[in-house]
Amino acid sequence: MSSAPSRSSVDPVSAALRSAAGRILESVSALGVANPVVLVDGRSGAGKTTLARELVARWPLRGRVQLVALDSLYPGWDGLAEGAEAARGLILFPHARGQIGVWQRWDWDASTHAEAHAVDPSLPLIVEGAGLLTEATAKLGDIRVWLESPPASRKRRALSRDGDSYRPFWDRWAEQEERHIARNDPRSLATHVVEVP
Repeated sequence: MSSAPSRSSVDPVSAALRSAAGRILESVSALGVANPVVLVDGRSGAGKTTLARELVARWPLRGRVQLVALDSLYPGWDGLAEGAEAARGLILFPHARGQIGVWQRWDWDASTHAEAHAVDPSLPLIVEGAGLLTEATAKLGDIRVWLESPPASRKRRALSRDGDSYRPFWDRWAEQEERHIARNDPRSLATHVVEVP
């Protein structure tokens, strides 16, 4: 009897994200550029962070890839749109122009900006976060990913990850995500749509 896990015991969320990462990385390789930009959007709990980390771990190009999470840019619980705009202006636009981008991490405990980080335009870049895909940012991303997942699954994953610190803000954040979807239709801007159970 084999001690290896059966295929049926594989977590379907992990399997969906691993499979999506493979397809996205094939597209990255097919671009034939040294410093591609990958944008990953989706509602809270959809799997953006997990997917982005999988992309970094399996990155197909030589050298280092940079990863920026919008969780480090949102200026608090009402800052979804402002975080996405900061990513566009401070990270994506300079990268596209071959200039070093500089952004400041938001310290959630102190409710203020903290240390600065630089983004090297010569290196590949992955940016992930809710609210990221807009008409303005889409023009700056070579690969654009939208993650779709059922509300109950997303909420369960997000709250098990962040627990009581997120629970009081779930509805407040979800309203901002809904406004983003209504205003920007991020799914239509994506080059890859990933269905996550």
